[in-house]
Amino acid sequence: MARNRESIVKLSRKLGIPLTPKASKYMERRPYGPGQHGKGRRSKVSEYGLQLKEKQKMKYTYGVLERQFRNYFEKALSMKGKTGDNLVKLLERRLDNVVYRLGLAPTRRTARQLVVHGHFRVNEAKVDIPSYSLSPGDVISVREKSRKLDVIHNSLRRVKDTSLYGWLAVDKAVLSGTFVNVPEREEVPLNINEQLIVELYSK
Repeated sequence: MARNRESIVKLSRKLGIPLTPKASKYMERRPYGPGQHGKGRRSKVSEYGLQLKEKQKMKYTYGVLERQFRNYFEKALSMKGKTGDNLVKLLERRLDNVVYRLGLAPTRRTARQLVVHGHFRVNEAKVDIPSYSLSPGDVISVREKSRKLDVIHNSLRRVKDTSLYGWLAVDKAVLSGTFVNVPEREEVPLNINEQLIVELYSK
């Protein structure tokens, strides 16, 4: 499976958003772009450049490749409602994203790896596809043989508020969570202007 191998910290600094907790700490100390010209004066970014950056931010936030992202956009375009909102909703329904949001993995990258290795079940059925699209009412649980994995328990310990996301319900005691409903755009904490992405693809 193809994946971007660039340093997640460098990528975060380049895009201006922390993609992982580790990147967030680095960006607090170095709130500027990577490289020897990171602190230097930046030339004015074109409208296309701004649109492209927003697309890159969303792609790397959710960990999807170009063709896959384009497919999500085309599907969002065919749905009722605002295309940008639909795009966010489709990406939020991904199994790897929900595993991360539930606190069962510290990052989306780790969540993807855990899903691929078959550590999770959806409605008691094994699902090892990170892009699997969840439906309201779906229950995500840790496979019996994987219940002692330190990475899952360590991640859950960091979750202080189990009601952080209104569209999810998590039960730490049994290592499971429920995808209650598809979130509205305003519910999703995402510092990205999806309208610029719509404009980019509409050219």
